Amino acid sequence: MMKLAKKDILGIADMSVDEINLILETAESFLEISMRDIKKVPTLRGKSIINLFYEASTRTRTSFEIAGKRLSADTINISASTSSTVKGETLIDTARNLEAMNPDIIVLRHSAAGAPHMLASLVKQSIINAGDGAHEHPSQALLDMMTIREKKGKIAGLKVALVGDILHSRVARSNIYGLSKMGAEVVVAGPATMLPRDIEKMGVAAFTKIEDAIADADVVMMLRIQLERQKQNIFPSLREYAQHYCLTRKNIKLARPDAIVMHPGPMNRGVEISPDIADDPGISVILDQVNNGVAVRMALLYLLSGGNE
Repeated sequence: MMKLAKKDILGIADMSVDEINLILETAESFLEISMRDIKKVPTLRGKSIINLFYEASTRTRTSFEIAGKRLSADTINISASTSSTVKGETLIDTARNLEAMNPDIIVLRHSAAGAPHMLASLVKQSIINAGDGAHEHPSQALLDMMTIREKKGKIAGLKVALVGDILHSRVARSNIYGLSKMGAEVVVAGPATMLPRDIEKMGVAAFTKIEDAIADADVVMMLRIQLERQKQNIFPSLREYAQHYCLTRKNIKLARPDAIVMHPGPMNRGVEISPDIADDPGISVILDQVNNGVAVRMALLYLLSGGNE
């Protein structure tokens, strides 16, 4: 089995199809561990992993922590609010001090696009990008691809619709890169003010009506409105947004009969997605995404630590 010939996981844009397949296949092999009574293997015993999060997170941070612990690594969580950042320490100084403690992997989430890339160039440890601004979120795209492959048996040839705040979504960017590389047809939809200029250059079709995007889609992925990244109001109100872009029982009928619905979370129920869709086990795979997230992050920690079995 091939090894992952990378020091860091910074984005999907620079990953090959073979590397994506290696990560997904490794993650699939780790799923079984989560079903055991004792959910722990000694694979990374003696390794140290630091989760350094400068932005709020529930799913990503918790799943990286669980992933490390299930592989028997020592896992340390640091939040910006409880670190020396509040005393004025820069990210670079924080990273160099952490490097001096000799951890093996640093998982970084930061509001600045490119922050993980900068760290990777400065420290010898492996860096995993857990989301950098509106740039990329590679582990989320990998768990999304894993879920699609699990539910559909393939990625190539599927139509995947991403709907919502495309402009500010790192999840959208990573998924566009990954799904396109894996052979899916990717379309996006959202208000014109939430679509990146020239997004068609990424190889996707863009629409301003949800109905146009989800027609005959195999996968519908709803995205959160990222109010924290918006410099100004780019839509009149949440109520008006929901009227035009919320996924409902009515418009989901435009997708294929066996379509699946995804959401990276956190969900704004009744805004991006109606509760009855989100909670319908016959169509929603949102909790499967969360479960697969642990396996994907186990795979990334394992492969960056030199694993190839």
